Amino acid sequence: MIKAFVRFFLPLGIAATSCALEAKDDANELLSSRFELLLTHPVEERGIPRSYSPETGELEVTSSRAWTSGFFPGNLWLVYRLTGDAAYAEKAEEWTALLEREQLNGRDHDIGFRMGSSFGLGYRLTGQEAYEAVIVQSARTLCTRFSDTVGSIRSWGASKSQWQYPVIIDNMMNLELLFEAWKLSGDERFYEVAVRHANATLKNHFRADGSTFHVVDYDPETGVARQKNTHQGFSDESAWARGQAWAIYGFTMAYRYTKDERYLAQARKTARFFLQHPRLPEDGIPYWDFDDPKIPNVPRDSSAAAIVCSALYELYGATEEGYFLEQAKRLLESLQSKAYVLDASLEIPFLLDKSTGNLNKQSEVEVPITYADYYLLEALARSRSLATR
Repeated sequence: MIKAFVRFFLPLGIAATSCALEAKDDANELLSSRFELLLTHPVEERGIPRSYSPETGELEVTSSRAWTSGFFPGNLWLVYRLTGDAAYAEKAEEWTALLEREQLNGRDHDIGFRMGSSFGLGYRLTGQEAYEAVIVQSARTLCTRFSDTVGSIRSWGASKSQWQYPVIIDNMMNLELLFEAWKLSGDERFYEVAVRHANATLKNHFRADGSTFHVVDYDPETGVARQKNTHQGFSDESAWARGQAWAIYGFTMAYRYTKDERYLAQARKTARFFLQHPRLPEDGIPYWDFDDPKIPNVPRDSSAAAIVCSALYELYGATEEGYFLEQAKRLLESLQSKAYVLDASLEIPFLLDKSTGNLNKQSEVEVPITYADYYLLEALARSRSLATR
């Protein structure tokens, strides 16, 4: 049974009220008219929506093992957060239950994405005790990928031809699972692992201009950074848009838990790199990589904009710098425009269009992707929280 909100919505980074507003007060009619499509999609173990191919007209779905699997239940939790309609929470519970087995899946670092957006978010909104144990066990599983020598959580497996101990900037997002498990359990190891990972990332992932490399590969025997390159960006020295977004969000979130001013300073610097980049389009929705020489004739990535938009609301809450609030509102307005919200004729369980997953593999190029919807909805929730505090 769904209970009333028992905790403030922690990911906001700013206090939220317990009252629910109608969707139209948070999202424009164009966006909120699509909410019901999320509600009516049938719950299937191997049918978790991930993206959509306009060429084939087919929905791409996954099992719980996919790194994106937690976002669809998270989207339902967030619509519940925005509307107060218990039907969305009940459906979110059904989808969330499909991920319970993943609390023991340590094959990659993505357990934080899977479990934080599903069980973590569900717990914050409903306080269900059964979710608490899953969160803590998921954090234990994530810690098995941590090396005391390297001081980081390994992202992928070793590759003799390329990497020995690869750590990607995306991995910052998984630290929220550790911080939450620390708060729930009191186990200081979770906090220690999260902080050491953040410190290593701060030291090794950033360039002087505030931009970030995608991948840093470490020597597992010495902990020394061997090489810095990319997997999803244009080149090793380029600024992959979603990588910059993960960095802004990740270090703003890490500051929330630690109050380490270095984290806040890095979030500010990388945010300004993103927002003030000369190749950022006027509407704020970036090209997939800031350094693609074919700009402007290259794909956009609305998912990067959604991640940054959500992060900027929290960054404003931490800094009270009006510039970040102004830019968050700008991005939110663009993302809710006809240029990016899916056409009403497409009856598929997504909200946004024009996200780019992995251009290098020609995978999910300017299409709906479930995590873009998640961060847009979170940005809406953060915007409302700010307006009502």
